[in-house]
Amino acid sequence: MSTIIVFCHLRWDFVFQRPQHLLTRLANHYKIILVEEPVFQEGAPCLKISYPAPNITVYQPQTPCHATGFHDDQIPLLQPLLADIVPENEDPIVWFYTPMALPLLSQLHPGLVVYDCMDELSAFKNPPRQLLQRETALLNIADLVFTGGPSLFEAKRTRHPSTHCFPSSVDAAHFAKALNRADDHPAQHDLPHPRLGFYGVIDERFDPALLQALADAHPEWQLVMVGPIVKIDPAQLPQRANIHYLGQQSYADLPRFLAGWDVCLMPFALNEATRFISPTKVLEYMAAELPIVSTAITDVVKPYGDIVAIGHTPEEFIRACEIALAQTPQQREHMAEQMRRIVASTSWEATGARMKLLMDGTQPGRRSARLTTPEGMANEATVALRQSSTK
Repeated sequence: MSTIIVFCHLRWDFVFQRPQHLLTRLANHYKIILVEEPVFQEGAPCLKISYPAPNITVYQPQTPCHATGFHDDQIPLLQPLLADIVPENEDPIVWFYTPMALPLLSQLHPGLVVYDCMDELSAFKNPPRQLLQRETALLNIADLVFTGGPSLFEAKRTRHPSTHCFPSSVDAAHFAKALNRADDHPAQHDLPHPRLGFYGVIDERFDPALLQALADAHPEWQLVMVGPIVKIDPAQLPQRANIHYLGQQSYADLPRFLAGWDVCLMPFALNEATRFISPTKVLEYMAAELPIVSTAITDVVKPYGDIVAIGHTPEEFIRACEIALAQTPQQREHMAEQMRRIVASTSWEATGARMKLLMDGTQPGRRSARLTTPEGMANEATVALRQSSTK
């Protein structure tokens, strides 16, 4: 097997999402080495190594540097740690989820460079100041660019001639376990119905005012929020007797939460951080065959607006939830048939296979002849980074 070296801004043991789904599938064909962002630890820099799945090795650098992420101050500490991760006599595929790791490319002698742009990271809260310039440098070097949804594809396709849209998919068999409605998770077992639920990261993309309006409009509804709270002050979230924050739960347990819900929620704020998102959970909710109510996220409205109820205002959102709870058995069955057709048309296995086909058929070094060698690609990375640092 050849090797894919992945630089990721997300921890492997964080919420199980696009990187984990894709890399576990690609691990059937490649050895995967995932390099996480460093964590602070006193003493000499070192690597914490784990093996979370077959053919997947996770390296977590631990350094005495307080700078977060793949910060410039971290790079000199990381380079020696990663000097020997490339298998001997191999030019690996180097796969980026964050452009901030680009300075580490030069010592890896890549045979192919892939940028899987799953989010517009520059729109998130407190992005690194070099992020946009470093992304430009990565786009000048990458052989392939994958995007996590149609909105991101439209934003990136004019910046790279080999940009491909790969929206988030679904593990249908896993989430179909929720069809056993009696398999209720113990954490919510004592909550009365109706239950309206959300799972995912609760951060700047979440709309706390909408959640509060929903809770106040119907105190008899139980609003179940499953997921870690990050980058926002938990005190800013509404506190009501019918809102239940259950924290991060395992991916394995998510179907059991769904099994006990009556409506699935996507209460996203409409802001820069959500402009390009393509929520993985919409297909997972569909696999559970539950009514879905969302705010007007572009990558939800366009493909799924005839199945997912869209609330453009808090009042519309609340009304959509009321309608979802009042569905007749016939309406629910019609909805479920539509959802089954959509879910059957996609899978993470099929997405991974299409990505592999593109990688197998792509020659390295798209920009010029000097990029056809690992040395030339490394030099191009250095030049591009120097140019970006002066802007």
